[in-house]
Amino acid sequence: MSVLVFVEGAGGEIKKSSLEAVGYASALAKKINTQAVALVIGNYSDDQINSLGKFGASKVLSCKNDKLSQPLPMPYASVIAEAAKKENADTIILSRSSVVDAIASRLALKLGAGIVTNVVDLPDLSSGFKVKKSIYTGKAFAFYDLTSPKKVITISKNAFSAIEGSGSATVEAFDPQLADSDFKVQIKETQKATGDVLLTEADIVVSGGRGLKGPENWNLVIDLAKALGAATGCSKPVSDLDWRPHHEHVGQTGVKVSPNLYIALGISGAIQHLAGVNSSKVIVVVNKDPEAPFFKAADYGIVGDVFEVVPKLIEAAKALK
Repeated sequence: MSVLVFVEGAGGEIKKSSLEAVGYASALAKKINTQAVALVIGNYSDDQINSLGKFGASKVLSCKNDKLSQPLPMPYASVIAEAAKKENADTIILSRSSVVDAIASRLALKLGAGIVTNVVDLPDLSSGFKVKKSIYTGKAFAFYDLTSPKKVITISKNAFSAIEGSGSATVEAFDPQLADSDFKVQIKETQKATGDVLLTEADIVVSGGRGLKGPENWNLVIDLAKALGAATGCSKPVSDLDWRPHHEHVGQTGVKVSPNLYIALGISGAIQHLAGVNSSKVIVVVNKDPEAPFFKAADYGIVGDVFEVVPKLIEAAKALK
């Protein structure tokens, strides 16, 4: 029995979160004395595909089909299900994303599998198959016993490190049968957020709030983000005021992020915003109000005016590079 991992990409590049999923699948495969098989759907370079071996995959199934150029949930679920049957995989791993959220439930239904989403740790195999997942927007954890023969697991971003090694994988072309019924829903238009670093994939995120006083001061956020190689975000009031585009809104009703470092500039820290960032490994807050709620959630806090503090942070970040 192998462990199958679905590898997702964007713009011809394999996502970092998918490399985390490959590492997770590899670690699980070692625990049960089997191999991790990666499934790649789409036209990726040989270097991209071969690199999966360095992150723990023993084998890669490469599915290149023009019908699958768009990430449609039904045909993707069918392809993954067929790959699972081909490789005799009892456990299928995916990394959470808007695409995977739509695929995973359909995949579980096709396989008659149990499913647990937002998993944050390797399963406990001491007495069955117990997984730990994040609940209540990261405020608590729950443990689930998966007793079904087939299992589908989606892992939370940044919950498992993608560690590059020196391994290699065999690559095999995979050409599954596609049913017309899977293509009843089509994507007519896709609008993608732009930026140097995608917010959902970023290791570092710099966000600004109403403490910036207006869109004309947003260069502070952008300049610090560029100095750190970070993505930019904002609080809900900022996007509501049209200071920044809505795809940068971080929070419970916006984009949920889990970077290694989250820097909040002039954001008070309403509970809805905290719900979108509390999976971050380190949170740094800059706010002139010492009573700002965000300081209670911060690992590091600076009580000061963003217009005085941030230029010094930019200067220090540039000096480090």
